[in-house]
Parts: sequence; structure tokens; C-alpha cells
Amino acid sequence: MKYPIDMHTHTIVSGHAYTTLLENAKYASEIGLEILGTTDHAPSMPGAPHHWYFGNFKVLPRKLYGVTMLYGSEANIIDYDGNLDLPLEIQEKLDIMIASMHDPVMKPNPDRDLNTRAILKAMDNKNVIMVGHPGNPSFPIHEEELVKKAKEKNILIEINNSSFVRSRIGSDKTCSTIARLCKEHGVRIILNSDSHVCFTIGNFDAAIKVLKDVNMPEELIINRSSEVFMKFLREEKGKVIEER
Repeated sequence: MKYPIDMHTHTIVSGHAYTTLLENAKYASEIGLEILGTTDHAPSMPGAPHHWYFGNFKVLPRKLYGVTMLYGSEANIIDYDGNLDLPLEIQEKLDIMIASMHDPVMKPNPDRDLNTRAILKAMDNKNVIMVGHPGNPSFPIHEEELVKKAKEKNILIEINNSSFVRSRIGSDKTCSTIARLCKEHGVRIILNSDSHVCFTIGNFDAAIKVLKDVNMPEELIINRSSEVFMKFLREEKGKVIEER
């Protein structure tokens, strides 16, 4: 099955990515994506933009090259109380916000209790739509607590393709465990590329293999259709995606 949505992509603005917003949108159009999320790193990541960048998305069109654009950020969890590195007034205006833990922002920690606390606290933030690459071996967690919280808060769990091919190597086992638990508890997941160059946008091959290994029901994969995903944003997360 072809998945028509990629909600986790970066542009050159993130500081360590290589293509522009227009290049990403054009490539997404060429491969037949219907919706593209652009989610550059929030300010705590070295090289990332000032928060004003995320506050000015209003100047951008809703469609580029025929692709519906959702404008957001991959926000950094910055402490064990789950605080994020964007002002609340900007968080509220984003179409999409991913909450993630990153080595350059928080020191890698083997303490599962503390890492789990950080993520669960972040998930109490009503603006968080999904948790990014929770299988990161730098921040081991109690996986079932994450999954149960996601169900309680209607938050998506990301299965991040990049984690299996070029970043956060060693994520495989934890991601498989998380996927299996999502299946057991009926928690929705989203396949994302986490692209830092346009040529990997929409490539979920490695992540799909993980889902096949656990026999993930198709109905739990929220980016299986644009209609399903936009309904989730509108009805469960209260996001009004206005035409521009």
C-alpha cells in the first residue's frame, strides 16, 4: 500500500538538512504525496531557527505544487518535566507539532524512569500531535507507559523510517516492541521519513517492514489516507486547517 502523507520532514532551515521547502514540496508532488508536513527543528537544536520562523507560517500558501502543506515543528523536550522549546502562543498556531528527545538538547540518559517521565509530561501538552522516534536508544523508556499515555491523550506514535537506516541506529528492538504494544492497545501510529533531504521523502520501506513483522492492522496506520488523517486533526485534536 502507498501511504500518501509524510508528516516529519526538514528543510535547510534546520541547520543540518540540505533541501529547501520548495524543493521538498516539488519532490513530494513528483512522487504523488497528497500531504506534506514540514517540521523543522525548534530553537534548542544547534543551527535551528529562531521561534519567529515558526510564528510566520501565515505567509505560506496551503498548497505547493498541488501538495497540501501542513506547517509545524519538531519541538525538543528540554527537561524531565516535559517542557518544549517553543512559546505556547506559537505552539497553538502550528498545524502539527512533534515532541522528540535529541542528544544535542538533553544529555543521553540510561534512566528509564526519568526519560519516561519527560515524554509522558510532554504528552500532557494539548498541542502535541505525535511523539517523534521514541525508540531512540539514547533515551530508553518504559514502552508500555508511553503507549498507554498515547491512547489516553489521542497522540500518535511515530514509526520513524530514518531510525532504521541512518539515524539512531539500534532503535530496531525498541521500535518493534512499541509497534507490538500499539497493536495490543489499539494505539494509532504514523509512518514518517524524518527526511533531511528531499530524496527520502515518502520512503517508509524500513518502517513498513517493522509493521509487517508485528502484523499491524491497517486501521491503526493513520497516514493510510488523507481523509483519515485530516479527520483526526480536525475532530480529535481540534485543528482547523484553513485554506489560504
